[in-house]
Amino acid sequence: MKKYLLLFCLMALVQIGIASTMPSNDTYKTVMSDSVVIEFGKSGKVVILVDSKEDFEKLKLMNINQIIRELDLEENEDSGELTIVEIKKKDGTTKEVVKVREDWEETEVYIGGMRILVDESGANTKVRVESGMKKNNDPPFRTYFNVDLGVNNYLNGDGKFPTSDNPYSVKGWGSWNIGINWMAAQRISKGFYWDFGLGFNFYNFKFENRDFQAVRGDDMIDFVQRTDVDGFKSKISASYIMAMTMLELDFGKMNDNGRKGLRIAAGPYAGYRLGGQSKYVYRELGGSGRKKDKQNTGLYLNNFRYGIRGELGVGRVKFFTNYDLNTLFQDEKGPELNPITFGIVF
Repeated sequence: MKKYLLLFCLMALVQIGIASTMPSNDTYKTVMSDSVVIEFGKSGKVVILVDSKEDFEKLKLMNINQIIRELDLEENEDSGELTIVEIKKKDGTTKEVVKVREDWEETEVYIGGMRILVDESGANTKVRVESGMKKNNDPPFRTYFNVDLGVNNYLNGDGKFPTSDNPYSVKGWGSWNIGINWMAAQRISKGFYWDFGLGFNFYNFKFENRDFQAVRGDDMIDFVQRTDVDGFKSKISASYIMAMTMLELDFGKMNDNGRKGLRIAAGPYAGYRLGGQSKYVYRELGGSGRKKDKQNTGLYLNNFRYGIRGELGVGRVKFFTNYDLNTLFQDEKGPELNPITFGIVF
């Protein structure tokens, strides 16, 4: 199959050369009289132009593999692409016309805006011809930014969400998780990727019972009920620098359906804490105006966090879930709580 693809590319090379160098029909006749035409299949042709009898005698001693070696084509080691034809412009830049990429049992040939895909992974060889395709629609390596937006909660030692009779029970709406990530994706095979990246993550836990304030005790964090003021908001927040890695399966790419297929990914993450505090917003009894009380409760938060991340994508929408395998607070410095986040990726 490789020989036929290279023959096809050679044929494209000759056709481009003939179209750009022939001024008239008379000139064409003269050139064709000093040429060798190799026919294959029903309509395939490779035309080789020679300028002297010595070149013609040398050509007769060469086979097709030797001809290809004589072209001295260079392969891009990073992408696995082989440029067959390129046009040099007046400004010194080049335009790639014919390019070949081989990836195990899959071969792609790009000719102008046309893409030819040869799949030999199954029992039968499949050939797919597509027009108007961009050759970099699925590059072997790419980088990008994304943003996580989700809501937080945590699970207690029994694997359940704390009930409202606990002072630290979380109010879902308002307990935001925001993440900004720089990501990279390395294609392992068709539709199979290794994703990894670095990012910044900020999350807070807004208490359902706003009469309780998280304060820094002598040996651990305390949740104190404030009866002397009228509470409006009570929460704990923390920020982390994060690193993550995942393996992703893109069934749309596997079936040549682009973003129309299902995408799943999972892998571990780890983070180092940058800061942490509690915030209590209240109003004096019988008074007016709101006041804020902030305390550094990061002393009792774990400096490191690690867990498992899962992603599910459908079309252009992608959801994520983070679950911390370690607790939010240090051992015996607070309640045993494992944070969990649900959200969407932009």
